[in-house]
Amino acid sequence: MKITGKKTYQILLVGILCLSTCCMLFANGSSFAPSAKPGKDSLIHLIHADVMYKTPMDTRAMILVGHVKLFHDGVYLDCDSARYYKEDNSFDAFGHVKMLQGDTLSLNSDTLFYNGFEENAKARGHCVMIHRGTKLVTSYLDYDRMYDVGMYINGGTLYDKENVLVSDWGQYTPSKREAFFTDNVILKGYEEKDTKHLKAPKFTLISDTLYYYTNTQVARIVTPTNITGNDGVFVYGEKGDYDTKHGEGCLLDRSYVIKDMRKIVGDSLYSNRETGISEAYGNVILTDDENQCMLTGDFCSYNQNTGEAVATDRAVAYEFSQKDTLYIHADTLKMFSYNMDTDSAYHDMHAYRKVRAYRVDFQAVCDSMVTHELDSCTYLYGQPILWNGGQQIIGEEIRIYNNDSTIDWAHIINQAMTIEQLDSVSYNQVASKEMFAYFKDGAIEHNEAKGNVYVDYFMDEDDGTRIGMDYTETTELIVYMENKKVNKIWMPGGKGTMYPPFAIPSQYRYLSGFAWFDYIRPKNKDDIYEWRSKDEKNVLKKTEKKTVPIQDINNL
Repeated sequence: MKITGKKTYQILLVGILCLSTCCMLFANGSSFAPSAKPGKDSLIHLIHADVMYKTPMDTRAMILVGHVKLFHDGVYLDCDSARYYKEDNSFDAFGHVKMLQGDTLSLNSDTLFYNGFEENAKARGHCVMIHRGTKLVTSYLDYDRMYDVGMYINGGTLYDKENVLVSDWGQYTPSKREAFFTDNVILKGYEEKDTKHLKAPKFTLISDTLYYYTNTQVARIVTPTNITGNDGVFVYGEKGDYDTKHGEGCLLDRSYVIKDMRKIVGDSLYSNRETGISEAYGNVILTDDENQCMLTGDFCSYNQNTGEAVATDRAVAYEFSQKDTLYIHADTLKMFSYNMDTDSAYHDMHAYRKVRAYRVDFQAVCDSMVTHELDSCTYLYGQPILWNGGQQIIGEEIRIYNNDSTIDWAHIINQAMTIEQLDSVSYNQVASKEMFAYFKDGAIEHNEAKGNVYVDYFMDEDDGTRIGMDYTETTELIVYMENKKVNKIWMPGGKGTMYPPFAIPSQYRYLSGFAWFDYIRPKNKDDIYEWRSKDEKNVLKKTEKKTVPIQDINNL
C-alpha cells in the first residue's frame, strides 16, 4: 500500500499524540484533582480517565475513555467516555452517565451534554433524575443548574412514595420540591406498599395543567380537573389544592363532588376522601337524583359514607317527584340515610327553626318538621299551620301521611281546628280535641273531628243567598267536601242552634281559638324565606296532660 507524504504526516501526528497522552497518564496515575474548591462560574475539572487523547477529527476536544470522572461547582459526573472541551468549559458524556449534586440529587442518562458557563445539562436516552425520594423518568431532560429546574418536552413520569404522574411536558424544581406538568396530565395515587407493583390506584387525577409539590404531596389545580376514586367518588375542580396523601381537596370556582346519584357543588368546596365528608360554601346545591330531591343554602355538608347532609344559611329543601315542586325553608335542614347500599334503604329529613313550606296545592308553617320515609309521615311541631286551598288547619301537632309523595291524610292532635274562609267575615269552623283530614288528588275530601267538637257552619241557598249560621256542639263530626267547599256534614247527635245572618251572637261567630293566619301563609316559593310569627294572642298554649292521683286504699 502506497502512503503519501501528507498521509504519513497525519499518522505520525496521531501516534505522537497518543504516545504523549499515555505517557502523561502513566506519569500522573491517570487522576486529576481540583487544586481548590471551585466557586461559581469555575472551570470544569477532570478528575480521572483511564485513557485520554486527541483526534484530528475534533481537535478542540480531549477524548476521555474509561471510568471518566469530572467535577464542576459541586457536581460530580461519571461516565464511560466523554469529549472534554476545556476552552468552552463543556463536555459531552456517553455511556452510563451519572451526575451527582451533593447528596440529594442525581441524574442518570445514556448521554449528557454539559455547559459549565451556562450551568446547563442536556440528558438524553433513558434519563432518571432522583431527588429526595422523588424520581423523574424521561427520554429527554434539560437541567438548568442556574435556575435549578429540569424540563422535558416529549413525555415523562414522576414517582414518589405514593403517586405516579405522567404528562407530555413537565418540569421539576428540586429546591422548591415543585413539579409543573401540562398536556395530558395523569396522576395516580397508590398505597405506599403498592408503588413498586402499581396495583389498582386509590384515585386517578386527570388534568391539562397541574402543579405538584413532592414534599407535601399536594397537587395545585389550575385548570378543569377530574379526580376519580376507587370508591366511586368523583371530584371536579378548576382551581384549588388537592392533598393526595390524605385525600383532602380545597377547591374553588363551582367545584363539585359526586357519589352514586348525589352531587354537591358550591362556590368553594372542601372534600375528604378518608372521612367521606364534603363541605361547600356559597350558593351550594346538593342534588339527590335517586330520591328526586335537592338541598340548597350558603353552607352544606355531606357525608358520603353515612348519607347525612346538613344545610344552613338560607337553606331550602326541594322535593320534585311530583308535577309540582315542594319547597321547604328552615334555619337548618338535615337529611339522613339508613341501610345504604341495600334494597331497604330509606331517608329522613329534619327541619329546625322557622320552617316554611310551599307547594301549589298546600303550604305549611311550623317551628320544626321531621319527615320519616319509612312510615311516609311528616311531623309538624311548634305552632303548626297547614293550608290547602281555602282550608286552614291548626293544632299543637300535625302529622301528614303521604302516598307516593302526595298527601293521603293528616292527623291534627290537640286544639285541632279547621277553618274554611267564605268571605272577609264568614268562616266555616270545626274545633275538636283531635282531627283527621283525608285528601284526594291533593285536596281535602273529608274531615273527621273527635272529642269536644264545636262547629260553626254557614248555610246558603243554591243561588248563594245566605240562610244563616248553625252552631253545634257534639262528640264526633264528619265534614264532606266537594270542589274544595263544604258539601254536607254528619254527626251522631248534638246540641245546635241556627242563627239568621243578622242575629249571630258575637260569642258564637268565631269559635274559641279561632285565628285566620293569612298574613303568615307563604304566598309563593320565594316567600318561604321571610319568617312571620303569630300574633301573641293567637299563640297556642300546649295542653297539659293531667294524671290520675294514686289512691290510698286506707283513706277509701
